Amino acid sequence: MPKMKTNKGIAKRVKITGTGKVLGHKTGAGHLKSRKTPAQLRNMRKEHEISKAFSKHVKAMLGGV
Repeated sequence: MPKMKTNKGIAKRVKITGTGKVLGHKTGAGHLKSRKTPAQLRNMRKEHEISKAFSKHVKAMLGGV
């Protein structure tokens, strides 16, 4: 059976911590920033934990990490 391929699109966007959490950036920081508050924009710069439901899909796309 061949090896599973890593989904490179997801691999560039998320990071897996040592404890297995999936970190990624918040959505909404691409454009239309003038109507968002400075606090919102600062918060979007940080990495946040991805929901547990989606993190299962992400780990599968990364080759069963």
